[in-house]
Amino acid sequence: MIKDYFINEIENAVEKAFKDNKLGAMTEYEKGTLKVERPKNSDFGDYAVNVSSLARFAKIAPPQIANSILEYVNKDDNEYTVIGGFINFKAGKKLLSNLVKEVFARKKDFGKPENVETEKIILEYVSANPTGPFHIGHGRWAAMGSVLANLLKFYGHDVYQEFYINDAGSQIQKLGNSLAIRIRQELGEDVDFPTDEVERKNYYPGDYLIPVAKKYLETHKGLPDNIQELCDFAKEYEEKVQRDLLDKFKVHFDNFYSELTLHKSGKVEECVNKLKASGKIYQKDGADWFKSSDYGDDQDRVIKKADGSNTYLTADIAYHIDKLERGFDRMINIWGADHHGYVARVKASIEALGYDPNKLEVLLGQLVNLVIDGNEVRMGKRKNMVTLEDLIDEVGVDATRFWMSMRNIDTTLDFDIELAKKSTDENPVFYVQYAHARACSILRNVIAEKLDTETGEKSAAPMSEAELNELISSFKADMVLPTIDSARHLILKLEEYKSVIKNSAETRQVYTICRYVQELASEFHSFYNANRVISDDKEMMKARIALVWTVKTVLHNALEDILGVSAPERM
Repeated sequence: MIKDYFINEIENAVEKAFKDNKLGAMTEYEKGTLKVERPKNSDFGDYAVNVSSLARFAKIAPPQIANSILEYVNKDDNEYTVIGGFINFKAGKKLLSNLVKEVFARKKDFGKPENVETEKIILEYVSANPTGPFHIGHGRWAAMGSVLANLLKFYGHDVYQEFYINDAGSQIQKLGNSLAIRIRQELGEDVDFPTDEVERKNYYPGDYLIPVAKKYLETHKGLPDNIQELCDFAKEYEEKVQRDLLDKFKVHFDNFYSELTLHKSGKVEECVNKLKASGKIYQKDGADWFKSSDYGDDQDRVIKKADGSNTYLTADIAYHIDKLERGFDRMINIWGADHHGYVARVKASIEALGYDPNKLEVLLGQLVNLVIDGNEVRMGKRKNMVTLEDLIDEVGVDATRFWMSMRNIDTTLDFDIELAKKSTDENPVFYVQYAHARACSILRNVIAEKLDTETGEKSAAPMSEAELNELISSFKADMVLPTIDSARHLILKLEEYKSVIKNSAETRQVYTICRYVQELASEFHSFYNANRVISDDKEMMKARIALVWTVKTVLHNALEDILGVSAPERM
């Protein structure tokens, strides 16, 4: 990266200046103390380093330190200036041209870090109960989880995506009982769900079970003798609905892990017995309590109730231990912010069973607010906007994925439905997609104009796409030189993709990718509006064609391969 090149040049120059006693009273210097930043005024340079922190050791003024360091910098064709205690740097044509050449050389791998430590990661997200359709909050976790998986894979990690099916609790019994009422209604009985609020909580009164009842009656004459048959039928039906929607939403899991199979395997009781054997369980009020407070939790937790049933925590302990026993180096979970207090108890159980609790990372996410005409709308009040599927049908897969991913996970997302449907620059996903389509259009025009890129004149035969690709692949770095001055900001923004990928993967943040493509689209639109790509200046034309191709490539890679959003060639 250009900024890495710059800081390395400065650090090496500091070492040389120090050895030659040019830095006043300094008696030692350790690399890594200086940081690169962006100048507030871009006219000063592309990057800057503040060397004022060395003044207390050197006992001389920061400008003198900066100028002494600058004497030892290999400037090449780059521009260095000193303002106060800052050494400002402006990349020369060679560095910028090499960056464009790098995009040509690496294509889909541009931005992929090299020589990084990688891990075998299990990423668990969504993990909704199989008792009904996904709500809009599930959509945020689905979008962000799949983008994070794409990002971590591109970074180099071995990523395994898993959906944990919560199918072992009382909610499945509630689902079966609810389906029974819907079936009786379909059979003509005058029956309805309880009106008492307490009793009503034992059912799922949503209309979504009506088509399930109809489906059941296609192959059955009436209610079965055993309610478990309805539980199984409804669960299987809802699981299929969920999986079909995930496929439509471009979210693909490697495994759907059933909590029920975890219990049947004996692993839940095995974990409880291990905790008992190690003295981590005690009894109080007839229940089994886990000494989670010994491991950083704010209090101990019940793992087996007085009636002998397990709590949710019991199965979760076994599930996370099972992940570790499957050989994963790291577990990443995406949970709602309401699970904040749950993190400490799960980590405590991992440590109590002899594993490293730091192998678990939990990303806690805030909710989604629907906004229509500038007003927040409660999801339950707008009938056609209750579920994720309704939202996707309203604004499309691309807009839903992009909007769900474009804010930091710990920030509440205001999803503006009307704006997400607009084909204007105000809609961020349209703005980015249009930049890609515009780049494709320019390249198509090169073909349509039958341009001979050697003479700049129209040729007798049209250029094929294959010939254009061959031409682009043959571009040398120096072909970009004629357009450097007018494209500096665009090329630097292309270069920034490398650091965005690295930082986003390491911090597990995906909104930064959305922000980056918006900024790249903005730079490209500005460049295009100020510069004619097809012109009489053949060298300039070839250089600008090269730049257009690099922008198209990076936008396509970020949209399609990381964000899971289509990169249309025409709009």
